[in-house]
Amino acid sequence: MADLAAIKAQARKAAFARRKEAFDMGKPGAAGHLSEVLAGYRGVPLSGYMPIRTEIDPLPAMAEAAAHGVVGVPVIEGAGLPLRFSRWQPDAPLREGPFGAMVPAVDDFFEPEILIVPLVAFDLSGGRLGYGGGFYDRTLELLRSKRATLAIGFAFDAQEAADLPLEPTDQPLDMIVTESRILQFSR
Repeated sequence: MADLAAIKAQARKAAFARRKEAFDMGKPGAAGHLSEVLAGYRGVPLSGYMPIRTEIDPLPAMAEAAAHGVVGVPVIEGAGLPLRFSRWQPDAPLREGPFGAMVPAVDDFFEPEILIVPLVAFDLSGGRLGYGGGFYDRTLELLRSKRATLAIGFAFDAQEAADLPLEPTDQPLDMIVTESRILQFSR
């Protein structure tokens, strides 16, 4: 297991470097394809995320979706726990949550049916390398045990990797959206 941890750490380091390069390019309209995808799910409760550091920014697409239905953001309640999701509106008051991500000032929890998932790296079969806390894996497993839940990875093209070190507990993505393309996977 120590070998897998070392392999994952190396894969994350390389992916973070590629993501930073893509982020620094600052191309406008990066969320255009995400908006296009979400337009097909108007009114379906969804969760995005508040971007931190060099993550690709989903906020323009989330703001559009919020005009048609419930949109939320993840709230970390503790290590080893699944995420909870609190309703979000553009320009609503926020407070700092764990790991520097902003969350709504007042929690109003709900269960989304679509999750826009941040990531460090992805592969072309829907595999996702996250930050290592397992929050999205636990959460997707829980939500998918209750109902169909669509997991959309949102990333820069540069975050694609050929051989991700994945584990059986890693929850696959149903779709990956980048600044230039939409990839769908059948499960």
